[in-house]
Amino acid sequence: MLDAQILAYAVLVLVVFFALQISAAVMVYAERKVAAGMQQRLGPYLVGPRGLLQPIADIVKLFFKEELRPKAADWFLFSLAPIISVAAAFVAFAPVPFGAATTFFGLLDEPLPLQIADVNVAVLVIFAVASMGVYGIILAGWASNSKYSLLGGLRSAAQMVSYELAFGMALATIVLMAGSLSLQDIVANQSGTWFGFLPQWYIFVQPVGFLVFWIAGIAETNRAPFDFPEAEQELVAGYHTEYSSMRFAMFFMAEYINMVTVSAVVVNLFLGGWHGPWLPESLGWIWFLVKLSVLLFIYLWLRWTLPRFRYDQLMAFGWKVLLPVATVNLLLTAAGVIYFGL
Repeated sequence: MLDAQILAYAVLVLVVFFALQISAAVMVYAERKVAAGMQQRLGPYLVGPRGLLQPIADIVKLFFKEELRPKAADWFLFSLAPIISVAAAFVAFAPVPFGAATTFFGLLDEPLPLQIADVNVAVLVIFAVASMGVYGIILAGWASNSKYSLLGGLRSAAQMVSYELAFGMALATIVLMAGSLSLQDIVANQSGTWFGFLPQWYIFVQPVGFLVFWIAGIAETNRAPFDFPEAEQELVAGYHTEYSSMRFAMFFMAEYINMVTVSAVVVNLFLGGWHGPWLPESLGWIWFLVKLSVLLFIYLWLRWTLPRFRYDQLMAFGWKVLLPVATVNLLLTAAGVIYFGL
């Protein structure tokens, strides 16, 4: 049955790959509908039932749109930048588990983890690969030979440095409590309940860590109110001002896939992964998708609710608020782990 295991793994890889691509289209549609609902308008409604085919129409339009490149741009780096961004987005999701191991109703001899790459240092791999995505943005800003694009790239670099420290410290609190860098182990430690009814999710013992990680994650994905690398009112479109057609689409695909990845990591670190009531563990992926959908909705909700900060406020919040809070929370967590022997 070795061939069956290999075939099942290949199918899993393809399903995840296409699901991430489709998720970008679904998120674009959901964002338009959520924005429309909050602003008391319809949103997409002409192309397909309730506008469901609007993302497909957008893809077709971008596919046939002319590729433009500034004459003075560095053609190689200009073309490489969106590839780096979208590749980092896909690879970052690889170590993320989204369900319990399954034999697919007895078709396999051994359970297959619902995860592309089961590595014992998954959180470090995700952290490292996700950090590489900013290089695509920086290269896009520099290679475009545009002042607006360059400012967007510089802002992205500064934003990453400012929020990645708090991001890592919030992550370290969970690693301390779980005693492992494996997402499988972290999720396994959140099974069961306290007092017979309260799920043993880390969000209940690490609410500060959750808020720090979630806020820093929003900033890392350049989403409002931290969308300074784009900042249409100031920088036209920021780092992708000079991009068009499928290169432009690749940047947006990377952004939405990164949103999915950050939300999926939050689900695994703080919300018990695929654990939940009423469903058997083999169907835990349904709970995973429900939690993921809620977090993605919050992403959209924040964008259409909060105004963008000023740039000095962004820096001050990252260095003077988020980083000290994350540091104190990490020290208290370490003291608690040592004192209580967790």
